[in-house]
Amino acid sequence: MSALPVLVRTARLGLPLWTAEDVAAIRGGGRRPGWHGDFPRRDDVDAATLWHDGDTWGPRSVVRGVTVLGSIGFYGPPEPATDGVAEVEVGYGLVAEARGWGFMTEALTALLAECDRVGVRVRASVAPDNKTSIKVLASCGFTELRGATEDGELVMVRPLR
Repeated sequence: MSALPVLVRTARLGLPLWTAEDVAAIRGGGRRPGWHGDFPRRDDVDAATLWHDGDTWGPRSVVRGVTVLGSIGFYGPPEPATDGVAEVEVGYGLVAEARGWGFMTEALTALLAECDRVGVRVRASVAPDNKTSIKVLASCGFTELRGATEDGELVMVRPLR
């Protein structure tokens, strides 16, 4: 499977892969230069458990200017779905202060373009009452509803472009 770039850029954001130093600080409750005061969030700490050195499908920071506002990434490298198409699951989140500015839509759109480039389809699980995240997914082309997880989260899929 093709690797993704170590750094993905958008008009306003950088999406660098987490480093060993980032993950050690997140896991250990430390702080790194440039982290927003509310980063890492609980979900970021959970994402750090998925990190593997050199895995370009792992967690990334969402950086505006020099400030880390949240994270985005995949829950591991692509695997074949039931139809044989390579697929990954994406997760993301921002500190409260950064919400509502379109940052996550911009970040997700950039990662989706990279997934399209290497022929990988993307899915996401979202709580049915998380209207903001559902709106982000819908605006990024997640049009297929594939049922729900055992936790009741909706599984949405974006077809390859």
